[in-house]
Amino acid sequence: MKRAEEFEQERMQIRERVFSPSVAHRLCREGVDPVLARVYASRGVTSRSQVTSGLSSLIPYTQLTDAQRAAEILFEAIRESRRVLIVSDYDADGATACAIALRALRAFGANVGYLVPNRLEHGYGLTPEIVQIAAQLSPRPALLVTVDNGISSHAGIAEANRLGIPVLVTDHHLPGETLPEAKLIVNPNRGDCRFPSKALAGCGVMWYVLWALEDLLRSEGIQPLPPEFSVRELLPLVAIGTVADVVPLDANNRCLVREGLEMIRKGQMFAGVASLCQVAQREARSLTTSDIGFGLGPRINAAGRLETMDAGVECLTTDDPQVALQLAQRLHGINNERRQIEAGAVLEAIEQVAASVGPDRYTAVAFRETWHKGVIGIVAGRVRELVYRPTFVFTADPNGQYTGSGRSIPGFHLRDALDLVAKRAPGVLVKYGGHAMAAGATLAPGSLERFEETFEAVARELLSPADLRQTIETDGSLEPQEISLETAARIRDEVWGQAFPEPSFADTFRVIDARRMGQDGAHLRLQLEKNGRSFTAVKFRAGPMEVPGRVRAVYKLNVNTFRDTTSLQLLLEHLEAAA
Repeated sequence: MKRAEEFEQERMQIRERVFSPSVAHRLCREGVDPVLARVYASRGVTSRSQVTSGLSSLIPYTQLTDAQRAAEILFEAIRESRRVLIVSDYDADGATACAIALRALRAFGANVGYLVPNRLEHGYGLTPEIVQIAAQLSPRPALLVTVDNGISSHAGIAEANRLGIPVLVTDHHLPGETLPEAKLIVNPNRGDCRFPSKALAGCGVMWYVLWALEDLLRSEGIQPLPPEFSVRELLPLVAIGTVADVVPLDANNRCLVREGLEMIRKGQMFAGVASLCQVAQREARSLTTSDIGFGLGPRINAAGRLETMDAGVECLTTDDPQVALQLAQRLHGINNERRQIEAGAVLEAIEQVAASVGPDRYTAVAFRETWHKGVIGIVAGRVRELVYRPTFVFTADPNGQYTGSGRSIPGFHLRDALDLVAKRAPGVLVKYGGHAMAAGATLAPGSLERFEETFEAVARELLSPADLRQTIETDGSLEPQEISLETAARIRDEVWGQAFPEPSFADTFRVIDARRMGQDGAHLRLQLEKNGRSFTAVKFRAGPMEVPGRVRAVYKLNVNTFRDTTSLQLLLEHLEAAA
């Protein structure tokens, strides 16, 4: 453990984001707070409307290739009372996409049900086995609609075609060299799709299709039940799924998330969302993207990691507050179990990697046959944070294969790297898929060592030593008067996430007091001073470290509420001795 922490410190550098002073000045003239003005300017925002505009600024569904054709397919199924079956992924994006589809299609009069594969039994996506299960359901589906999966389900879609069940794919994952032979595919990442935002989550893609369907139904004079239903009321679910899936928050996604968050804050949400806020101890009226990412999202995800996602989908689709609360409490309990399983695996993986990954290594690969398949993605993320290397964590499956989950670093596209591994080591990868920063892979029996060697060789070709030195980007220093509860509250109310990060700042402080807190003293509580002003700061998972008298700290401003008292708190991301 100690070696790994030293390894991390050697590669840490702090860099201030660059921004245009003239753009920041223009934003200030438009009424933006000066601190936020320079934060926005460093993230490419040039006018206030880019962070305040409403749904009218959304890219229209007419630009999402085949969204209108998908609406026509669904309209025909509704008109002819044909059974529609939603086949979902088992994460928070898939669960919200499934709930969005169910709520809208039920309101539009569809005969609709859903099926979520079991991660441990069925694996990911529309597999032939899932198609066979679907075909045996009563009533038998006449149309399968995938949400947040399907773009790589060649075999499953071929099986559906053989059984005479057409498949409508809605997905956002990157396609392979060929597309499956589905009836229709809606995916902004299709090579022929000119939709300007490639960052839509799976729930966002499904919402766009339903937006097109709503307009089509209204043009035909068909009203939903109840008549006042609109796909707009589904935006809280879009916000949760988009943030939880950690897709880039480009301008279009920020608009979707901002509208959904505002509805939640105004109390315009479903019973399941309110119940998830309650069990996660998050205040709905001031909910943030961070609350979704660390509070609501993990509780939905936990169901798909350890059990089935049915409880998550049912929680988000019921309108009974008592049922919603019971389901949310169940999700909360599953999440606590997930955290306990994860904690042991993380410690074992860190020890394994710390002993084997030296400065000359470009990748990290860990394996233990007893690790739970449902948590290896989280473990890979924790290991990657520590060693700052493209990381894969594997466990064994009953067939003798290796099931793995990977996390990457900027500049190393993980799925493209797996493509190269597959070409250079034929037969090693049974299947794989994912994104630039996260991917999954299944290895053939006995091929772990060859995968590790090939993965390392690919990384050495695509990365330089400088890429392996972790950089913390900050928004510079704050004046003592800017380090305030008011500034923290302004930041809290905005939309932050992947590719549009929450502001962090870097300053030098004098340490007045430092003490351990939490179970086993895992966290650090500091009293810091700058220019005569004192600030309370916390560093979670601090690890063994001596705190010097003067420190350079990278921190975020946090609005901390405890026992009805609200105060400013600095959340420390990095701490080092001041020069």
